[in-house]
Amino acid sequence: MKVATLVGIVLILAGGYFLFTGGSFTTRRDVVDVGPIKISAEEQHPIRPWAAGLAVLGGIALVVVGVRHKA
Repeated sequence: MKVATLVGIVLILAGGYFLFTGGSFTTRRDVVDVGPIKISAEEQHPIRPWAAGLAVLGGIALVVVGVRHKA
């Protein structure tokens, strides 16, 4: 299998998963950093459905390109 096809399949699976189940990622940032005192906050950011949809479309495009170059 070509690399483009493998990456396309991974994008399709990951994008489909996040498109249908939703998902989020967490970031941590420092709020206060004064001497030995450090306070940080965790923020959750949802993965937008349009971003998951773009991943699926990009994956489909990569699979098509990989299959066409293979033949």
